[in-house]
Amino acid sequence: MTMTGSTEMLPNFDNKIQPQQLFEQLQKNTIQIKQVVSCIKKRSTFASWMTENIQKKECCFFEKDDKENDSVDTCKCGYPKNEHVPEAIKSEDFAGETWDKHRHIHEVPTDAFGDISFGGLGLKTGKYCRVSTDTSPEILYKLLTEQWKLSPPNLLISVTGGAKNFSLKARLKNTFNRGLMKVAQTTGAWIITGGTNAGVMKHVGQAVRDYALSSSMQGQIVAIGVATWGVIHNRDALVYSEGCFPAHYSMDTKDQGQFSCLDNNHTHFLLVDNGTQGRYGVEIELRTRLEKCVSRKHLGNKGSGLTIPVVCVVLDGGPGTLNTIYNAILNGTPCVVLEGSGRIADVIAQVAGLPVSQVTIKLIHQLMKKFFGQEYETFQDDTIIKWTKTIQDIIRMSHLLTIFRVGPDNQGDVDVAILQALLKASRTSESLGIERQLQLAIAWNRADIAETEIFTEESQWKATDLHKAMFSALVGNKPEFVSLLLENGVSLRDFLQNEDTLCDLYKQLPNCFFLHKLARQVNKSNSFDRRRRLAFSIRAQAHAGEGFSLTHVSYVVRHLLGSFTQPLYPPKQRDSNISMEDISASLSMSQVNSQAPLTTDTDEPKRDVCRDLFLWAIVQNNKEMAEIAWEQCKDCMSAALAATKILKKMAQEGSDADEAEEMLKLADHYEKHAIGVFSECHNSDEERTKKLLVRVSPVWGSTTCLRLALEADDKTFIALTGVQALLTQIWCGELSVYNSVWRVLACMVFFPLIYTGFLVFRRDEVIQRETEKHEEIKTMEKVTGSTIYTNSVGHSSHLKPLNGWSKLFYLYSSPQVKFYWNIVSYFAFLFLFAVVLMIDFQDVPSGSEVLLYIWLASLVCEEIRQLFHDPDGFGFKKKAQMYINDLWNILDVLSIGIFIVGLVFRLTTVLFYAGKILLCIDFVVFCLRLMAIFTISRTLGPKIIIVKRMMMDLFFFMFLLSIWVVAYGVAKQGILIHNDNRLDWIVRGAVYEPYLVIFGNFPTNIDYTDFNIDSCSVNGTDPLKPKCPVLNESQTPAFPQWLTIIMLCIYLLFANILLLNLLIAIFNFTFQEVQDNTDRIWKFQRYELIKEYHSRPTAPPPFIILSHFYLFVKKMVLCRPSVASKKFKIKLPVNEEEELLSWEALMKDRYLLSTQQEQSQSMERRIMDTANKVTTINDRLEREEETSSDPVVKRLARLEEQVAQSAKALQWIMDSLKSQGFAAKEAQSLTSSTTDESPDTYASTSEKEDGFHVKARQFHYPGSKLTRFPVPEEKVPWETSFSSYKPTYYPSEDQVDGSESEDLDKYRNPKGRTGIRGRGALRQLGPNMSVDLVITRWRDGKPPVLEYLEVSGESQGAFSLPGGFLEATDHLPKDLERTMGRTLYKKLNEKLSDGEKAFQGYVDDARNTDNAWVETTALNIHLDRGSQIMEDIEKKLMKNQGHLRWQEVSSKTRLNSNQRDILRRVAIGHNRKF
Repeated sequence: MTMTGSTEMLPNFDNKIQPQQLFEQLQKNTIQIKQVVSCIKKRSTFASWMTENIQKKECCFFEKDDKENDSVDTCKCGYPKNEHVPEAIKSEDFAGETWDKHRHIHEVPTDAFGDISFGGLGLKTGKYCRVSTDTSPEILYKLLTEQWKLSPPNLLISVTGGAKNFSLKARLKNTFNRGLMKVAQTTGAWIITGGTNAGVMKHVGQAVRDYALSSSMQGQIVAIGVATWGVIHNRDALVYSEGCFPAHYSMDTKDQGQFSCLDNNHTHFLLVDNGTQGRYGVEIELRTRLEKCVSRKHLGNKGSGLTIPVVCVVLDGGPGTLNTIYNAILNGTPCVVLEGSGRIADVIAQVAGLPVSQVTIKLIHQLMKKFFGQEYETFQDDTIIKWTKTIQDIIRMSHLLTIFRVGPDNQGDVDVAILQALLKASRTSESLGIERQLQLAIAWNRADIAETEIFTEESQWKATDLHKAMFSALVGNKPEFVSLLLENGVSLRDFLQNEDTLCDLYKQLPNCFFLHKLARQVNKSNSFDRRRRLAFSIRAQAHAGEGFSLTHVSYVVRHLLGSFTQPLYPPKQRDSNISMEDISASLSMSQVNSQAPLTTDTDEPKRDVCRDLFLWAIVQNNKEMAEIAWEQCKDCMSAALAATKILKKMAQEGSDADEAEEMLKLADHYEKHAIGVFSECHNSDEERTKKLLVRVSPVWGSTTCLRLALEADDKTFIALTGVQALLTQIWCGELSVYNSVWRVLACMVFFPLIYTGFLVFRRDEVIQRETEKHEEIKTMEKVTGSTIYTNSVGHSSHLKPLNGWSKLFYLYSSPQVKFYWNIVSYFAFLFLFAVVLMIDFQDVPSGSEVLLYIWLASLVCEEIRQLFHDPDGFGFKKKAQMYINDLWNILDVLSIGIFIVGLVFRLTTVLFYAGKILLCIDFVVFCLRLMAIFTISRTLGPKIIIVKRMMMDLFFFMFLLSIWVVAYGVAKQGILIHNDNRLDWIVRGAVYEPYLVIFGNFPTNIDYTDFNIDSCSVNGTDPLKPKCPVLNESQTPAFPQWLTIIMLCIYLLFANILLLNLLIAIFNFTFQEVQDNTDRIWKFQRYELIKEYHSRPTAPPPFIILSHFYLFVKKMVLCRPSVASKKFKIKLPVNEEEELLSWEALMKDRYLLSTQQEQSQSMERRIMDTANKVTTINDRLEREEETSSDPVVKRLARLEEQVAQSAKALQWIMDSLKSQGFAAKEAQSLTSSTTDESPDTYASTSEKEDGFHVKARQFHYPGSKLTRFPVPEEKVPWETSFSSYKPTYYPSEDQVDGSESEDLDKYRNPKGRTGIRGRGALRQLGPNMSVDLVITRWRDGKPPVLEYLEVSGESQGAFSLPGGFLEATDHLPKDLERTMGRTLYKKLNEKLSDGEKAFQGYVDDARNTDNAWVETTALNIHLDRGSQIMEDIEKKLMKNQGHLRWQEVSSKTRLNSNQRDILRRVAIGHNRKF
């Protein structure tokens, strides 16, 4: 190998790996290895669980099947010989036993499970498992939920129908796909199908595929395929004893033969194995059991009492599908049949709307021939009869059958039909009420269904009936349902009236920041290492009812709102003592520091339930729920501003960046709400709007909107014109806001001008407006001649002009005037300070210097007053924090501190000069403090904000610049100077000189031409000269000047050109960025200055010290409380506050209406509307293409109808002729040929449907395995010919010699055929007499309530009327003696003659046969309250708890249909509505 070749084999080291990069790469590899190890452990655990719990079936005895003609030896189980275990293969001469599926198929651990990958586009993957037919459905449910991590469903959709490929019309297919996916996605449903790539399963798979391609939310649809393992093509790829992760499955549909491929669009597969191969339908039984198991699981939490609903959706299908529908309906499962999908689905759809009596055998023949085509020729007449009976039973239970039809206008969706079917089934169930329907709709999150199907005009609700649904909707985060319930009469006041309900809502909070905060409050004694479990511990304690109350919520909310607020939920004596010390200390601090009288008010305000709900939604950052609650709030502006404060505080303290961002967005949203409502209010009435800003809000901690906005840093809200107008009004005091500054200044200097009208007061403006209004009213009276205007406003104009003293007082107490006097005072202070420093700074302080000290003392007193002055009740800690956070206060503290230190130094002889230096530096700080006076200026105020931002930019820039300065300075100093040990000259050469170079002061010691040896010291001994550079023997510089010059050029290039221009660019960017917001920021900061001077004493420094002395004496000596100002905080009377809040609510409604109008006119909404219109037009075009043949079909149907009418007319003519004796022979020959064996000539019976028994014709006879012969509705009467009628014989247990069969012809069921002969389960042939007792009483009430007595039946939890089969007509059944007791039984026997007969006759009982039937007599025995038998019943009730009970006579009773009808008759007899 050549050297070149060997070089190519070496690694490329162009990108060298640093140790840090290598370490990071090792960390990544370690993490990946840990993930792989964790995955292997999980798979190993899963595999062991599967082998322990899931079994498969295999044949253990090979016996060749002689029916198979292929060359491969095939066992009777269907598997070839080579796929059997060696132990199963016996020798050829073995003749011990024959193959039996029950003995020779056994269970072994499954060997096929894991992940399945279908390959192709999209690389679709799923889960699969091979299971035995005898597997417990509970194990399968655990597999789905615990091992495969599926969330329990809110709905189970079982899709059944044609197993062979069939086509759907494009419109029906799109409707089905869209509706099925919508109902699955919105409700969180599981879809169960056969799982193969054929027939209805393929259509479901295509629907899942289309949804996955069109939806951004992948993996939300769960499609479970339950297929037969023995018919799966290419199933060998799925077999591996340790599990396949994944198994690569190939869909080879061309070579599948009699087998079927799995559908690649399903997500999970349960492959059912019974040990055989090639036999379809093996999975049906296990699928049915699994669906029943799922349907028994609780929906959501167990407290709801709901179970997971199941619905069956039918497309196409044959006889097997008909049996599936029948069994589903018998089990109470509602079915949705898609008309137009073909075959049996269309047959059922055609007859679903007809009365049962019109669904004849002839009609079913016609429909079968129409929809099954050539397949109809293979059907036998007996089979058609059985199907007719089955279809009649299906459509008879119409509440469980829903037909979905695609209307001419494409109205209706499959998802709506499915959910309507479930609601219809629950609506008609005896044991389920409308509350269950509502709970189901909430679980599905389908408010549209609830609005159209539940909250109808016919339904009547009590508001309290909806409280449980309201709680579920709130906890389940269903905002649409909350709105719907509020619209339908739910009162928040009634719902949240009990504090326990609100506590329960907080207990059910989702995992969020507030929940952790609340958990830490409740579990304050817990250690920090349990922080991650706090969210779960609070739920555990909350449900136990220990240590949790609204007081804890109040404490956390007060922390978020601010300590200046009062607790929203004041503590009560019964509350837990946890953290109460902190709460009481915080409350007492607030009350001590607050000067307002409202904080000492002992009246507990009423809870605002709208506030409570809004707060509950805000603390969990739930935008939709908070929006609903905010719309219900009366004090909406305070609520919105409080929400911004809480959300910003939570975002600040939270650790989740994404959650914090969402909170800040929601805070901005509610700030916009507050701005919108305020703008509406300001446009309507400015004076009322100002009251809204400063009124005390009792429901939000006795604070104001203005204070909340300031604390929440809502700059946009504070910058509003209305808020600024209020601040300007407070700034001017009682002076008019329209006075120019020079007028105010002139009156300050020469106050007599105020008596000349030179200065306008606000009182004068009010009087002038009222005068103008009064004049306008007088003019209106002259024009109209009416005095109504005078009567309405005549009482309001009683203001008097200000007197001279009041004008003088209001002038000098105005914050504006105080500010101007303080400016003058501050300039005088600086002037005096400068004079002292430059002219009059003596060893002994002069008079001017003493005056300066007194002046400073007054400033110190004012700063102390500002620190302790707390009108808002923040508390000292919060007030001190706010004081320090203000830049100007920092400058004040700094300047005073430096002044005190300088003063101390100045009074000593040693540090006298140092003290003067400190005072000179302090003068600079005082001058900088002078900038604060410009913050009130509209022009200069925003510029100061820009200067602050630029100073921050300059600070970071100086850090970057110092790198270049130090780098160049140290290098230059090292090259030029050798071992200079003078620190001051080292710093000068390394830092100071390079810094001066930036400003053009170029050094002379880096170039030979400018070097002068006299300007430096050779040895560095001269302290006034720098040390000379390194010299050679000729005393000339020895350093390389080319290098020093190049270094200087590079340094100037970067420092002087690049960095300085960068600084200019940064300043420009900052200016452009801040300029747009400076006005808003200035308006926000203006408040603090106005509030400071509003509370400041009138006299300027140094005279202000007299005011401080007065305040000290008043507060500390006389102990008089300060008078609270009403400029920033007003407590309104109750009536005025209610009126103001009602007006605010009206403005809020206007704002919401205008917002909705803007949204409807937005570009996004217009684009959406246009897209919907285009979709509608497209659907109509497709529908027109499909329905182009409709006119021909309608004409053919009309022709068929006319032919049928002609046939009826001919039949009528023939019957008339027969009745008159004409053509008897012809009629006889004609009727003789009209037998029931001819399917096309069946005549329909005219019997009423009510006359036929139904239960007596059920296929399965109770208590046995016998099946009745199918008897359709038209063949029930004995008079109707039914030659093929061959009923099953049910002999009695004691019949041995066959004598009973001889007596059968003596007894015939009076209501017609039942499909079974013999005595059956009854006691005797013929009528079996029974009695039902309806024992009633009146229960006290308004009006009185009619009740009946019921007894527990044989089945657990079932109740019925007391009764049984009679052995004698004058005695009750002996069975009642065992239930009622001997004493009560005797007394009831004595009352038997007094009973009123409510019913007597035939009973449609499932035990009836052709020769034996049940007849009953229903007796109503009404008991008085004071009778002896009532006392005996009450004693019996006490002894046999649960076996006897009184129930109200109503339609909600859970008796069987026969006894319900008896109860209805009794209610009518007592004039009571049933």
